[in-house]
Amino acid sequence: MAKRSTLTNVLPAAVLASLMLSPTAALADGNVNIYSARHYDTDDALYEAFTERTGIEVQVLEANSDQLIERIEREGEASPADVLITVDAGRLWRAQQAGVFQSIESDVLAERLPDRLRHPDGLWFGFSQRMRTIFYNRESFDPARVDTYEDLAEPEFEGEICIRSSSNIYNQSLLASLIDAHGEEEAQEWAQGVVDNMARQPQGGDTDQIRGVAAGECQLAVANHYYYVRLLKSDDPNDRAAARKVGMILPNQDGRGAHMNVGGAGVVEGAPNRDNAIRFLEYLASDEAQELFAKGNNEFPVVEGVKRDPVLESWGNIHVDDINVSALGRYNDEAVRIFDRVGWR
Repeated sequence: MAKRSTLTNVLPAAVLASLMLSPTAALADGNVNIYSARHYDTDDALYEAFTERTGIEVQVLEANSDQLIERIEREGEASPADVLITVDAGRLWRAQQAGVFQSIESDVLAERLPDRLRHPDGLWFGFSQRMRTIFYNRESFDPARVDTYEDLAEPEFEGEICIRSSSNIYNQSLLASLIDAHGEEEAQEWAQGVVDNMARQPQGGDTDQIRGVAAGECQLAVANHYYYVRLLKSDDPNDRAAARKVGMILPNQDGRGAHMNVGGAGVVEGAPNRDNAIRFLEYLASDEAQELFAKGNNEFPVVEGVKRDPVLESWGNIHVDDINVSALGRYNDEAVRIFDRVGWR
């Protein structure tokens, strides 16, 4: 079984040191040390299956992405980290800019993963996909009125949109995709249009936006698909009732395609168990791991032919934006500046 530690807050240096993975374990043959921003029970099965197939023991440290990046920077050459797993291309970009990743070459990853989900220089790789999509109130909104993300900026939707803060990395990456597709000027016009159309000041997370639609506080919302799936599958009947009041629009199906972001990983610069780290990434691209990795958060697998969750399968074939997701990080700074200029708080 994988050994796990968790950082729930930004902790004093002395406490962080006490949680550091054992240097002996870090350097021992047959280990891989993973710093992960994922917190799903299915990941335990993933780690155990990897150990069963390779004999390589897995040790895991869990925290949020910024904590893990900061920790690796602070540990420097002494870091025991072999692999960093995080979510969203924007966070992968932050880790890349901090010098966290090293470039690797792998025929397995090159063959199994689509080009658009691999960093061009092999610094990190996408292993699951998350769609940012549009939700509407089934009782009071005609979904035929909206086909694209771009439509959300139309004046006819004034006072009808729920969407979270501009500090949210998912929104930053969505805007980055619009910068890539249309240029900075049009992207800023879109952001201004959405601000003008907000039903309320941004508040809460993605689930709160969907709940806002169900409660009639807004007619439209933007959120990642898996928050909706969680409500559909919830043990709480109130969650399921809310989900039934909400429909989903697959955006841009007749154009560039739906915006898909990634959960991804890379080998840490100076990884003490580099070969094992590469083997772990290659395992994440296997059919078995893909099903487990995606199942943990109701995400889309990245390898063609891998079984999807039944809810996702019911949505049929989805036309996806073929942008290389590294561009989402490259345009992140400009996206943040645009949000500031239009007053998206």
